[in-house]
Amino acid sequence: MTDTERGSTSLTMLPSRGDTPHPDSDPPVGLVKPKPEPSPTLPESPFSIYTTPQKYFIILLASIAGAFSTLCSYIYYPALVPISAELNVSITLVNLTITSYLLVAAVAPAFMGDMADQSGRRPIYMLMFGLFIGANVGIALQRSYPALLVLRMVQSAGSSGLIAVAYGVIADITTRSERGGYCGIFDLLIQFALSIGPVIGGSITQQLGWRWIFWFLVILTSTHFLIMLLFFPETQRRVVGNGSLSTRGVYRSLFFIFQSSEVKKDTTRAEKPKLSWPNPFACLRTLGNKESLVVILVYSLTYAVKMALQASLGVQCVEIYQLDYLTAGLIYIPAGVAGAVAAFITGMETP
Repeated sequence: MTDTERGSTSLTMLPSRGDTPHPDSDPPVGLVKPKPEPSPTLPESPFSIYTTPQKYFIILLASIAGAFSTLCSYIYYPALVPISAELNVSITLVNLTITSYLLVAAVAPAFMGDMADQSGRRPIYMLMFGLFIGANVGIALQRSYPALLVLRMVQSAGSSGLIAVAYGVIADITTRSERGGYCGIFDLLIQFALSIGPVIGGSITQQLGWRWIFWFLVILTSTHFLIMLLFFPETQRRVVGNGSLSTRGVYRSLFFIFQSSEVKKDTTRAEKPKLSWPNPFACLRTLGNKESLVVILVYSLTYAVKMALQASLGVQCVEIYQLDYLTAGLIYIPAGVAGAVAAFITGMETP
């Protein structure tokens, strides 16, 4: 074969092992390089598995429980004069039961709130309602001033933490962007209890006697406690995460009846919380923030002035202006209505 023939002949050669193109190199002309398949990504878990109606239901139960704290404080004011007369003590000593109530109310939420953060919401609700209901029964039955003074402090220990735990429940199941609206609903119920409490207290005192104020509280709080015991789910994120972890024992409720079958519950059992002695000073870290410190100081002064006026208003109306107990209770309505409207609007406008 001549050189000319050798040059004119086309030979197809298979590429050797070293000539194999790299997978990332450009494909031959006319061929399309296949695109790599995207790696599967796990869906991001929601902050809370509860739907909006379910959140409203849970927060409504917690808010009503929190409103009992304000209710039992203000329902007491129209009855100060008859309590003083029946127990044969001065109005000053009866006012001391208000002071002792407020002193315990300043300390108890720090303990109850920290225990609720450690052990969950449901066990602490059981503790608080147990103290609250038991104290109301005791006050309705007692016949001496020392018993009234002590039982009022027990009542405060049980009721005052209900507000702190309710705020914790709201934080458990809502994001910051939606929290303001739910807090507005909670504050609305608190202010409503402030205005309606003295009216109920004055009416009951006038018609049935002051002891029936506390029987009324026993019936009301026991009914709501039974509802919460059956249908209020555990929301503490250390215990149930975003609500998807399964619970048992005191943490389990019948709330799953209201949950859609589409909601997938994690079959992993929630770990039993490790309990330790509550630290009431943990909340004092908030005072290290200058903005928070200013807000707390302003609100504290406002609250102190308001409580001083509210506690003495009913007595002055009865003794100086000779109003009956029901009319003395009606005096509290304007402040409660104004506070309710302001709280609701502020909550809805807060991002």
